[in-house]
Amino acid sequence: MKIAKPLLCALLMLSGLAGWPLASAQPVSASAQAASAPARAQPSADQYSNKGADTCLGCHGDDDGAKYSAAALFASKHGHQGDKRSPFGAGGLQCESCHGPGALHASNKRASAINTFKPDSKVSLEARNQVCLGCHQGDKRIGWHAGAHERNQLACTDCHKIHQAQGDPVLAKAKEAQVCLSCHTDQRADFHKASSHPVRQGLMSCSGCHAPHGSTAKAMLAKPTLNQTCYSCHADKRGPLLWEHAPVAEDCSSCHAPHGSVRAALLTSTPPLLCQQCHSSAGHPSVARTSNGLPGGSAGGTAFVVLGSCTNCHSQVHGSNHPSGAKLMR
Repeated sequence: MKIAKPLLCALLMLSGLAGWPLASAQPVSASAQAASAPARAQPSADQYSNKGADTCLGCHGDDDGAKYSAAALFASKHGHQGDKRSPFGAGGLQCESCHGPGALHASNKRASAINTFKPDSKVSLEARNQVCLGCHQGDKRIGWHAGAHERNQLACTDCHKIHQAQGDPVLAKAKEAQVCLSCHTDQRADFHKASSHPVRQGLMSCSGCHAPHGSTAKAMLAKPTLNQTCYSCHADKRGPLLWEHAPVAEDCSSCHAPHGSVRAALLTSTPPLLCQQCHSSAGHPSVARTSNGLPGGSAGGTAFVVLGSCTNCHSQVHGSNHPSGAKLMR
């Protein structure tokens, strides 16, 4: 009995020593391996992703309401696979055609690693615009360098939104004005006046008169002069006429406010005051009219201050072809 007990203890010790190497040979945990392994090298900033758009859609596949829609791009010309000029056409770099190399962004998920086209993008304004202008070239953009938008450092993406489900709003006639008037607030107020061009109603667009991509004309007009711009719609005022009214041939804005006015016919002033800015009393009974000339007043001359005022007689204010129309009365 005294021998058996020490023998049993010795056998137990030997079995423990025999199992020790096996325990030490167990595999190291994954976390320990990751801690000891060297960090994986990040892609370089100029490296493109391996799978192109599939890499992007892995994160950017969900729509974000009115601000972003991945599906919208594929419904536009930018996502047309049958057009070789499209980023998704044959040989195109897909998303990275515009946003630049995206391998680093796909790896670290940081917006600073790619061209986001936002004001805080790592890419300069000129470089962001050049991405668009690299494809979108033509006569309509030849004056960009001379336009107020370029001088005020506007980016193409300040006006154009290509990732929206309803399409680019600025390209829709009925929605274009809302894009423009978000900056041009004075003109927004003008279009709400009693007399205005029907821009607010969606029947006209800002680009009908203005060249948003630049122009050498005043106020970025679509035509070389203001009158030529107006005549593109108001052709009956173009002439030539036998008897012309000088302001009509010189500058339409001498009498009319192009965006809107509180007076009828977009007039800049109320007749007869408007007419008397040029027409003095010499050779014509043109005298300063006051409220006494209104019906019931003591001065008389009601016809000169109500209704059409001067145009009660001089009805052809834009010119006349009548042989006896020297005074623009017929």
